[in-house]
Amino acid sequence: MTDRLYEGKAKILYSTEDPQVLLVHFKDDATAFNAQKKGTIEKKGEYNCRIATYILQFLSAKGIPNHFIAQVSPTEMRVKALQIIPIEVVVRNIAAGSLCKRLGIELGMVLPNPIVEFYYKNDSLGDPLITTDHIALLELATPSQVEQLKHYGLTINAHLQQFFGQCRLNLVDFKLEFGLDTQGEVILADEISPDTCRLWDRDTNDPDQRVLDKDRFRQNLGQESAAYQEVLRRIVEST
Repeated sequence: MTDRLYEGKAKILYSTEDPQVLLVHFKDDATAFNAQKKGTIEKKGEYNCRIATYILQFLSAKGIPNHFIAQVSPTEMRVKALQIIPIEVVVRNIAAGSLCKRLGIELGMVLPNPIVEFYYKNDSLGDPLITTDHIALLELATPSQVEQLKHYGLTINAHLQQFFGQCRLNLVDFKLEFGLDTQGEVILADEISPDTCRLWDRDTNDPDQRVLDKDRFRQNLGQESAAYQEVLRRIVEST
């Protein structure tokens, strides 16, 4: 018997017979701009579940601890129950999105070094950008945990650049979430998918056609489902 524990923008969490294990259902729902724009993307739940499965298994093989246990249906996976740290870790390799708006940087500029940013995971506040001093003030994480978050962000970035590079995709930027397990260890949570990454096709310079992620929904570019399916196809072929 399972009970619905939480429903977010893209997933639903259910309890299982094991209190240390949760069932995650990936939805076709799509949101943008702090849920001000809503819609659906056909088969997004299935594509993201499969993509996240491949990536989390890849990261496990690289020594990155994460919550993934097993994919149990086309749209569901079992994961370890964690105490989620309310910080979103964003790693940027190429200028896009809010970085361009905040700093006036040209879209597509390759950054000399990856940038790690922290955001307060709080929908009512719009998930604002925060500093390490803000994290300390709000007691969101300890200084050592913050260092771990940054270290994991950069390490995962290096692995994902290799992973997506084999798929002829540029990893522009991506969001990570983390949680604490029963031993208090920081491990990777949530998903890694076209919902949480900006991915650009290396085979074209067309600024619209290269987009293979949720920006197609944000920017009304169309063919969202086909873009997710293409990312999955390339991953399957390269692994």
